Amino acid sequence: MTTAIDQLAQLPPPVPAPPSAGLEAELAKLTPVAPRRPVRQLVVLSLVSLAYAGAIFAMLTIRRDVHELPIAWMVCVGLTSLVGFIAPLYFATVPRAGQIVPRWQLAGLASIIGAIGFIGLGLMIHPSGPHSASLDWEHFGRGYGCLEFGLATALVPVVIGAMFLRGALPVGSRWVAAALGAGGGSLGGLMLHLHCAITDGAHIGLMHGGVVGVSALLAAALVPRVTQLR
Repeated sequence: MTTAIDQLAQLPPPVPAPPSAGLEAELAKLTPVAPRRPVRQLVVLSLVSLAYAGAIFAMLTIRRDVHELPIAWMVCVGLTSLVGFIAPLYFATVPRAGQIVPRWQLAGLASIIGAIGFIGLGLMIHPSGPHSASLDWEHFGRGYGCLEFGLATALVPVVIGAMFLRGALPVGSRWVAAALGAGGGSLGGLMLHLHCAITDGAHIGLMHGGVVGVSALLAAALVPRVTQLR
């Protein structure tokens, strides 16, 4: 004697309904999506950003006291700025092997170290020469032009990085954005290092170094709105 459950178990499984015409039409529109190539994107981002910074610098002039300053200091600050440009962008765009999400923890750490480090470096070490300029606190506001030029230089790395990372940041988007801003700000600081002859510690630290921190904060506030797909 079979039970009702046994009888139901012997019935053939129901045949699923065929997909609707609307679903089939949507499926027909699907196209293959090329995977993101982080290393290539980093190279493109770096080269375009350097070319953009070079174009801005070409419109300006090299600092008039460049031959009066210690060459070791000029070279070391320049190399440090380049590292401050590349390192955050690398952590923000290139994930670990086998991963798809960028290293947002290291990116955030790099942005914090860059902002604090460049501000502190400018406040503590700022050699000058006979043709260097000086601004006292009463005229400190006249130096805001450097901050503006630095942020303008940081604009392209931030925008291109945001375009490359659109939809690729399920977590840590603000830290990655801050790293893009810090990297761009370091590039802006490098441009100011070669152009601006003002050697006051406050100006070098808060304006030249401050570009890194301000750019990181602005990017962290604005870029996630672009990189997060709606």
